[in-house]
Amino acid sequence: MEGDDSEEDSDEDEDDDDEDDDDDDDDDEDDDESLEGIENKSPKDAKDLFSDEDEEDEEDEFAELGDDSDEDDDGPLEQDFSGDEKEDARRKREAEDAAAEQVLNIEDEDVYELSGDEDDPDAPPDLQHVQARIQEVVRVLQDFKSRREPGRSRGEYVERLVADLATYYGYNTFLIQYFLDTFSVAETMELLEANETQRPVTLRTNTLKCRRRELAASLINRGVNLDPIGKWSKVGLLVYDSRVPIGATPEYMAGHYMLQSASSFLPCMALAPQDGERVLDVAAAPGGKTTYLAALMRNTGMIFANEFQKKRLSSLVANLQRMGCTNATVCNYDGRQLPKVLGHVDRVLLDAPCSGTGVIAKDSSVKVSKSEADINKCAHLQKELLVAAIDCCDANSKTGGYVVYSTCSITVEENEAVLDYILKKRDVKLVPTGLEFGRPGFTSYRGKNFHPSVEKSRRFYPHVHNMDGFFVAKIKKLSNKLGPAGAEDGAAANGFGKATGDRSDSEEGYEQVSGSDDEGGEGGYGYGVGVGVDDEVPEKKPAGKKKNARARMLEELKAELEAEKKAKEEKRGKEKEKKEKPAKEKKAKAKK
Repeated sequence: MEGDDSEEDSDEDEDDDDEDDDDDDDDDEDDDESLEGIENKSPKDAKDLFSDEDEEDEEDEFAELGDDSDEDDDGPLEQDFSGDEKEDARRKREAEDAAAEQVLNIEDEDVYELSGDEDDPDAPPDLQHVQARIQEVVRVLQDFKSRREPGRSRGEYVERLVADLATYYGYNTFLIQYFLDTFSVAETMELLEANETQRPVTLRTNTLKCRRRELAASLINRGVNLDPIGKWSKVGLLVYDSRVPIGATPEYMAGHYMLQSASSFLPCMALAPQDGERVLDVAAAPGGKTTYLAALMRNTGMIFANEFQKKRLSSLVANLQRMGCTNATVCNYDGRQLPKVLGHVDRVLLDAPCSGTGVIAKDSSVKVSKSEADINKCAHLQKELLVAAIDCCDANSKTGGYVVYSTCSITVEENEAVLDYILKKRDVKLVPTGLEFGRPGFTSYRGKNFHPSVEKSRRFYPHVHNMDGFFVAKIKKLSNKLGPAGAEDGAAANGFGKATGDRSDSEEGYEQVSGSDDEGGEGGYGYGVGVGVDDEVPEKKPAGKKKNARARMLEELKAELEAEKKAKEEKRGKEKEKKEKPAKEKKAKAKK
């Protein structure tokens, strides 16, 4: 009988295990559906990594490279708890006492008194004390009515929080205040923490030369630990770690992949160029998006890869050659002048220069270098570039007529406000981006209401999608008029929807942004503002070390020689004057 009972118990355990497995499978399916951005989970079988739709029938050669399975953990852990009732009861009482004590502590500290004593400005900040104060202020703001100190306003707590966050994370107060105005307090904390860690290393497979499955197998054999970037991309790979320099492998040199941030995939996917089209990339360097467009077009049609900064043309050309892009033409024009140069194209990609508030993890100088004036200046340039990009697009194109606008900024002035402006100045409309994830754009911000269709744009955040902060919008051009619907054709000759001599409301308070005035004269040395998501962070060099040692030595030697020569000439002049002085005196006496 005892044996029969044990068999029945084991059968019940197995049934329970089966039900648990089914529940786990259901949970996994739900998790997969909810995943957004870059996935950080390793699948149980490598065969599931690279099952693209176009490769379903292809045999997986690297199934044995998958993660270790959990076959060893078949049965549940068996433990004997007989005789431990007293111990369990004791632990339960201790847990209840600890919970009750914690509740009492919370009640005692429910009201946080905002200290009026300011820290000594001359003394270094005590970061532990600052962090504790941040946590307390955040806790108060979450339930302000019951936890605030009597007589204190919410503004005082927010002011204290802004100052402490700026001290603890190393920002200027403007950006901290801007984040708090844009997000909730809790989400602002998540964003600041996410900006303290680098985004994952990602690469894009060059489908002109290889498939993702083949590339993954080659890199795994070289000691690279990687996974697919996510279900939303069929060409991206996420690199966890590598025993070899990922930017110097034979596959990289051969152009099989491009080191590219995950967020910069998105504008190209939204643009979705077709075979045989004429496509314009307004700000192309260093070439990550341009080479992706070429791969999507299968090296057909024509891509105009424009870059205004001459110093970046070399990297653009090098990447185009390495990746085998034969349908791209590189040009060096001010993006605002492109309508006069190129005429109409089918599709336009504008990844505009911006303040870089979405890539703070990559460039920490943004924390203290950006101000409201910088953001306004970037926004003005972006409006000019977007007007030019739309004017380059052909509304009568049979397959195109689309413009994609993107930035690596999370500020509203550079994103939704620019779209709202262009909807008033050109005959265009916003359409869905086609991206499977991302938060919708803001339709209102701090009392400003934007066009309802701005919601079709997409926002991406480091703390939500595990990628650089990014903004993507897709615009459909309805007609080739140089103004809004119903305007005269010549009404926007100056590029802002009004006749020359008039200034739109958004232009007030801005200075004309010109590359020739910003960085070293004419010839395309940059707009003078903004960064790109794939830009390399320039190294700051000391002011006196711009030239190499040999050049400095030559200049010093030259200066010494000139000084010696000048001293000799002065000495000769004095000696000559001394010799001629007696003769002049005799002549003067003779005349008298």
